Amino acid sequence: MNGMYYDEESNIVHGCFALIYAPQRQRKRFPENCVQVVASREAAIQGADPGKRLYPALVVGPSRSSEGFRLYYLTRWLD
Repeated sequence: MNGMYYDEESNIVHGCFALIYAPQRQRKRFPENCVQVVASREAAIQGADPGKRLYPALVVGPSRSSEGFRLYYLTRWLD
């Protein structure tokens, strides 16, 4: 998965559904202030609003970057 590996039994970094604010959908990682974690795939799809640049996605995170930021890594877009 995009060069990032994680322990599925750990509760530190995990896969989740989210809405991502993304002016351009070319990035593979997003700071946590651009990511809104939601409860389900359906919630992510229903909450999407391309007019506001909110897109549904499956992400992994949060993970701490070398600069100290908490990041989410894109697994795939849901639309």
